[in-house]
Amino acid sequence: MTRILGIDPGSQRTGVGIIDVGEGGKLSHVFHGALMVGKEETFPLRLKRIFDELCDIIATHRPDECGVERVFMARNADSALKLGQARGAAICAVVSQGISVHEYAATEVKQAVVGTGRGDKTQVQHMIGILLGLKGPLQADAADALAIAVAHAHTRASLARVGIPRTAWRRR
Repeated sequence: MTRILGIDPGSQRTGVGIIDVGEGGKLSHVFHGALMVGKEETFPLRLKRIFDELCDIIATHRPDECGVERVFMARNADSALKLGQARGAAICAVVSQGISVHEYAATEVKQAVVGTGRGDKTQVQHMIGILLGLKGPLQADAADALAIAVAHAHTRASLARVGIPRTAWRRR
């Protein structure tokens, strides 16, 4: 069994989701939540909270691997910088615990979960609920984090079958 941590970084809320991948690729839910850091007094304290809370979650659930969403172009430069810094704090927390990090574009995650790279948040939430057998509404950031973990589970299974590195999938 492999335990996968998914992270949807954000400077206000960082989504966290953990799944187990069992024999034959069976997925099961372990944990999900959103780190609500937007009310911290300063931005550096938000980054520290992301780092500290992720370290605590990692210590509790002991994931083997991690998937994290790549930064996309934000509406403005300040937002993009803050998102990048939040993502950096999350990645540092994971790497500091000796866990490998795998990055995924939002379109790759949506393709893996919804079947199209253009799916919306509602579709992602719905499909994650179905794939992991979760009842009731899911918070959007937590659902995105679980979706990233599911995308990583699917990708690692494909890599194992094909036997080539993920970087070779893309044309240059």
